Amino acid sequence: MESKYLQKFYDKSPTERIAALQSAGILDAEAAATLQKGLTLPQEIADNMIENQLSTYDLPYGVALNFLIDGKDYAVPMAIEEPSVIAAASAGAKIIAMAGGFRTTIEKRIMIGQVALKNVPDSSVAQQLIESHQQEILQAANAAHPSIVKRGGGARRVSVRILPADDVEGIPAFLVVHLHVETLEAMGANIINTMMEGVIPYLERLTGGEALMGILTNYATDCLATAECRIPSSLLGRGTLSGDEVRDRLIEAYQFAYIDPYRAVTNNKGIMNGIDAIVLASGNDWRAISAGAHAYASRNGQYRSLTTWKKAENGDLLGSLTLPLPVGAVGGSINFHPAAKMTKEILGYRSASELESIIVSVGLAQNFSAIKALVTEGIQKGHMGLHSRSLAISAGATGDEIEQLSERLKSEKNMNLATAQALLAQIRLDEPHV
Repeated sequence: MESKYLQKFYDKSPTERIAALQSAGILDAEAAATLQKGLTLPQEIADNMIENQLSTYDLPYGVALNFLIDGKDYAVPMAIEEPSVIAAASAGAKIIAMAGGFRTTIEKRIMIGQVALKNVPDSSVAQQLIESHQQEILQAANAAHPSIVKRGGGARRVSVRILPADDVEGIPAFLVVHLHVETLEAMGANIINTMMEGVIPYLERLTGGEALMGILTNYATDCLATAECRIPSSLLGRGTLSGDEVRDRLIEAYQFAYIDPYRAVTNNKGIMNGIDAIVLASGNDWRAISAGAHAYASRNGQYRSLTTWKKAENGDLLGSLTLPLPVGAVGGSINFHPAAKMTKEILGYRSASELESIIVSVGLAQNFSAIKALVTEGIQKGHMGLHSRSLAISAGATGDEIEQLSERLKSEKNMNLATAQALLAQIRLDEPHV
């Protein structure tokens, strides 16, 4: 990435930013022209995507810079309405890039489907039967969706969970069969749901139970992505705080989020600010990713921080984030939504695994920036500075008034809508009459 074209990116106009991305080799001429025209979802497509469609709902589509992931530079598209998220991600990524960038690990890409069986005569016997007939179950699943098998994927393994009855709540026992499926470059929801329905008749005959449902789970514990970074404390100093002091405060902030679920929820929401924004921009299911991430934060019985921050033996700051990330590189709106197609063009990812690496790195950068700000100058200084533009628009400013009002608001003690409206009225009074 030719960073000279991207200097002072924030100060450029949208047209200038697109031109800078093209000069840096991130966009080709066709993609740049598409961005200039706007990523509008055609009405005929929108009407066929959902029921009772009326119109479309736009979100700002921007790009976070400075991401060095596994030795490769990325400009990361994000679709989000909240100020400061893209700025924070870019700032965090810049420091981490100076320290060598992110290193990622994708353990495997296996999705899970479930069949819940009730009224099973003997769960222990049924579990043994299922385990001894695993190959027959896999054959039934793969026969239900042969196209994924032809492409090299398919059902790989069967596992069983026995959920005992809860007499207090009056909940019966369930025997749950998990099907572990390799979906290749697709997220695979339709593939898995088809397979689960395909194995239900065989499982009912085998166990003597009755199937309640068969469906994928969005808790994709067989599809984990990890991002790590190592930052020398010399890059962490802020104001009167030394790098070692900031490092230690960052670690203490993580420890607070680890032991206190009230803090952990807000900590993890900040992580998901970045993750949801890129998942949405990529055309993937941000709701599924978010639900799975929060479930993973509770995997040990208490809701905890998704990230970890520790001190290395030499004093460096070590950061890590692991998440279930069942995203796809093909399928669904990825193939036809203008913004999703543009995101794929800008990122240039060649596989779902590469997209996972980018997404989990964004989450780690977002958390680093957020807690660094919290333990140094506080979160509001930077956030409210960026929020001033939104406040100016809410007050009714247009055109050049937005920038003018935004700058005045930054120096005000009380940055709120009433102040913005009063300042806007003054600006308009001060304008020379022609």
